Amino acid sequence: MTAEDARAWQTRGVNPTLDRDSYGDPYDDRYAPDPGPERLGFFGTLGRWTGRLVAGVILMALVLVAGTAVRVWQVARIDDHTAADAIVVLGAAQYSGTPSTVFEARLAQAASLYEQGIAPEIVTVGGKQEGDLFTEAASGRNYLIDQGVPADAIVAVETGSDTLESIEAVSATLRDQGKTSVVLVSDPWHSLRTRTMARDADLDAWTSPTRTGPAVYTRESQAHGIARETGALLWYQLTHFTADFSYTAGQ
Repeated sequence: MTAEDARAWQTRGVNPTLDRDSYGDPYDDRYAPDPGPERLGFFGTLGRWTGRLVAGVILMALVLVAGTAVRVWQVARIDDHTAADAIVVLGAAQYSGTPSTVFEARLAQAASLYEQGIAPEIVTVGGKQEGDLFTEAASGRNYLIDQGVPADAIVAVETGSDTLESIEAVSATLRDQGKTSVVLVSDPWHSLRTRTMARDADLDAWTSPTRTGPAVYTRESQAHGIARETGALLWYQLTHFTADFSYTAGQ
């Protein structure tokens, strides 16, 4: 064995006095020591941590969206008949004074609650779109009178082009009367957002949604409602602005 071979074996931690054939060629890379894990430079380390951060943010966002959707579904199932100062019906589309199927379902639920003695009055709320002859509130009031609810038990708040404006208008009207507790009537998936907005507007609010109408007709409309309200609620909680979308099911 040459001196050069001996030095080569020594660099590999092998006794150079042993027979060369027992180990093979000392210059064979198979006998090289394990170099250990590769060390990343600054930019490599930065890239790795950036990737982990992005993945963590995405995971948190998914958990937040999923958790909100579950909460929308849970509150949609609540039907609270606790006595209140007023029953508030959130407006929906109307056509020349005739409530849409969505709005009619809400009004029917409000009339039922009134008949059960849940509250001494019903508040209808909602303005009108450009070109409309009637407000949502007036259309709702007329419908309820036709259903036998006394006219003096109905208050029409004829303002509000979205949920937040409507809730704030109702809150101002009721607080002027010294009333603070309300049972909110809307579609099931709308319940959590309306309740959240009402409580933010200093109302003691709970919900009794309709169980009929296009919003609950099919699995597709239910899934669409949950998805829509999940996004709208997250947007409201982030910005305190409203985000109302039309129903794909007929109104």
